[in-house]
Amino acid sequence: MFTFILNTIHLRGIVTKSTGSWYSVRLENGTDLECRVKGKFRLKGYKLTNPIAVGDNVIIKVDEFNEAIGQIVELEERHNYIVRKSVHARKHSLLASNIDQALLLVTLGYPRTSTGFMDRFIASAERFNIPTVIVFNKLDQYGPISMKALEELEELYQSIGYDTIKISALEGTGVDDLKAIMKDKNSLVSGHSGVGKSTLVNSLIPDLELYTQEVTDYGKGQHTTTHAECYELDFGGWIIDTPGIKEFGLVDILVEDLDEYFVDIAKFKGSCKFNNCLHLNEPADSCAVKLAFANGEIAESRYDNYLKLVDEIKDFKHYL
Repeated sequence: MFTFILNTIHLRGIVTKSTGSWYSVRLENGTDLECRVKGKFRLKGYKLTNPIAVGDNVIIKVDEFNEAIGQIVELEERHNYIVRKSVHARKHSLLASNIDQALLLVTLGYPRTSTGFMDRFIASAERFNIPTVIVFNKLDQYGPISMKALEELEELYQSIGYDTIKISALEGTGVDDLKAIMKDKNSLVSGHSGVGKSTLVNSLIPDLELYTQEVTDYGKGQHTTTHAECYELDFGGWIIDTPGIKEFGLVDILVEDLDEYFVDIAKFKGSCKFNNCLHLNEPADSCAVKLAFANGEIAESRYDNYLKLVDEIKDFKHYL
């Protein structure tokens, strides 16, 4: 649908690519248009490196004398978004918006994804009301010992309430089951460099042929995606590919609220004797969370990662 206003055409579309000052917009008729931003768009409370993100629904203005370039003149209301703060940076990056679910790609080796990184990402997604599905990739590289470790990790997160799936994006194992989870949804794919995000996108959209690289001999991933971009899926929905993340700084989470984003801790906090209990140094008989941890009802890795994030948020460098 379009309207003519003072010799211009106004169209609606979705931002599919963000590269600095230029944005690719997929119009409702299926065509793509390169656009710049007209005016200033801000996200209240944040200093952003980018005012528009992939997944944004926008209104663009096209001059009838130059239909090759558009201007984004209006941003429609977002139903959610996710913001990343580099641990060493003062500005924030708006990763994506209007996300139905986040697919966190995890590998136990080459590269290794720590539970600390997983819990940091999951807490951030919880903060922005985005459900997380944990996708264990590279099944083709697992032997009996590493498979046992994977299954134990999978059991842990399933017991907390998170959906998990095991796949090999390279060989196609489990990809059809993942498609069923993604059908008709906007799915953000995230994880360390080298966990197989671009390989996964290629397996879902074979004609795309995104560039991929081997993981280095010392187990570190190499960046192959340099900007966020979303692609339409022929079975319904969109996939948002993001650059590999080495560190994921927490955004807009206060110390006293952090336990809300650890769902296994949150279910016990209501029984703590004091409303402002942080589950740190309080006496065990007054803290239901510490008691639950002592009884094995909260995993050691989850409680330890919670404590580390409390310390991080308390550090002035990371406190917002």
